Amino acid sequence: MAAPTVRASQAAENLALMAGSAIIGSLTIPGRAENVREARAFIAKALSQLPSIADEAVLLTSELVSNAVIHSNSRRSGGTIRLLVTQTGRGIRVEVTDDGSELSAPSVKGDVYASDGHGLHLVQTLADQWGYLRDETGTTAWFSLGREAG
Repeated sequence: MAAPTVRASQAAENLALMAGSAIIGSLTIPGRAENVREARAFIAKALSQLPSIADEAVLLTSELVSNAVIHSNSRRSGGTIRLLVTQTGRGIRVEVTDDGSELSAPSVKGDVYASDGHGLHLVQTLADQWGYLRDETGTTAWFSLGREAG
């Protein structure tokens, strides 16, 4: 019997529970540009009790969701994007899972004169950590932000 396939976000939820992290919330939206606003509002509300990192989290989430809309199969009819926010001992982690792409993988473009490609550069610059996981079902891009001391 084959082992069940586990999406990265499902695995992260299981890991968060085992590691003592708390799931703040999750949201699934259609992979459309008009839904990026909904993702930003969700993150702002979910992190309203953590104002020291909420604004950065909203910006970085907006970049990752926009990338998913533009570059993944989530933009196709019926495609979705899932957000997962967990609180850890150090801060928060946000995951954005899309329906994957056969054509591209996340890449950071540091060329300030390029007409596009600055989203992941922002994520790399502002996040404490970030990365992505790809499998046959999709791509999960994630970032973490720590709380300010005090």
